[in-house]
Amino acid sequence: METSKSHSKYTKAKPYIGVILLQCGLAGMDILSKVALNQGMSNYVLVVYRHAVATIVIAPFAILLDRKKRPKMTKSIFMKLLLLSLLEPVIDQNLYYLGMKYTSATFVAALVNVLPAITFVMAWLLRLEMVNWKSTHSQAKIVGTIATVGGAMMMTLVKGPLAFQPFWFKHGGITYDHAVTHNDISLHAAIKASILVTIGCFSWSAFLILQVMTLKSYPRELSMTAWICVMGTLENAVVALIMEKGRSSVWAIGWDANLLAAVYSGIFCSGLLYYVQGVIMIERGPVFVTAFNPLCMVIVALLSTIFMAENMYLGRLIGAIIIVAGLYMVLWGKGKDYDRSSPIIKMQVMCLLY
Repeated sequence: METSKSHSKYTKAKPYIGVILLQCGLAGMDILSKVALNQGMSNYVLVVYRHAVATIVIAPFAILLDRKKRPKMTKSIFMKLLLLSLLEPVIDQNLYYLGMKYTSATFVAALVNVLPAITFVMAWLLRLEMVNWKSTHSQAKIVGTIATVGGAMMMTLVKGPLAFQPFWFKHGGITYDHAVTHNDISLHAAIKASILVTIGCFSWSAFLILQVMTLKSYPRELSMTAWICVMGTLENAVVALIMEKGRSSVWAIGWDANLLAAVYSGIFCSGLLYYVQGVIMIERGPVFVTAFNPLCMVIVALLSTIFMAENMYLGRLIGAIIIVAGLYMVLWGKGKDYDRSSPIIKMQVMCLLY
């Protein structure tokens, strides 16, 4: 009996463990990618290498493990996969890295917290998310989503007094010449980055919704991930060649932070991310996955303070607290939805196209 209860608790906890690990992985990607961009790596080339690495890692597993289970490829499925590879690997990631290049990892990670709100509205309009205005848990999801976005904006816009300064950079003789702190971001750069990243978030949300819909007709998460990475590599290569005007020097890469950023983000933030979030969304829906996005920003802020000499201000700390509170409200509401009508929710997700 105890073993059965333990297994049941672990099964319920798996989606939470999965998305938390994804956010930790994304936080590490933000820091490594910012270091690579500061060292002069092309953001377009970084995206190409990222998906090339993901393809090399994921494709063999997809070929071996799905060889007898893979559904027949149809024109409709191929067009969906093509659109998926355009929405996230090309549009979102290029705009995301471009916004990061203009500002900082913490700034961009904060901006991305509009993603849960955008995804919530899209999922609601497409009937992937249930909203009952008179229900307490639906109200909690709405208020919690607003709180996470508000907390993210507070972290971005409200500085306040200095709460913590990394003394090891100031007094320990450690310097980081390429660090871009919050104070160094000009208004022009902040506005430009905000527009780029927000457009990317709309594309990312559309990707998540379409991924759930595509899994209905192509229910092999591993093979879908491989297809997205392959086509994303090819499409991004074309974009990079156009944007970099055919300059061969931008493709050079050595045993440095550029290679580490490409390998890390390719394995953990393209290959594993596409696969794991697909598995989780089948059961919990796209809003559940994006609700954890603010956690990434909190981790990035902490890592940026430790490794990139960014000062920690009171406004950022208060914003982080608001985000955690909002995230808890969303998860509580989603938990109530799942406990009361999980079969209905799963049926809505799987049968949306009927």
